[in-house]
Amino acid sequence: MEDPIIVALAAIQDELTKAIQEALKFNNGNSSAGTRVRRAMQNIKSQAQVARMEVQAKKNESVL
Repeated sequence: MEDPIIVALAAIQDELTKAIQEALKFNNGNSSAGTRVRRAMQNIKSQAQVARMEVQAKKNESVL
């Protein structure tokens, strides 16, 4: 079973790679790519929250 924190971070990395490619397209004048960049950033935010919650849960487990 994979660690949920690692899975979330890998998803962030993949999403960021896609966002970079779309940002390059946006900078070259493709305005539709801007929407895809914003969507990717929202997905990154969501995955970061998942990672934060998992870290906090593990931290709380070790305190008990």
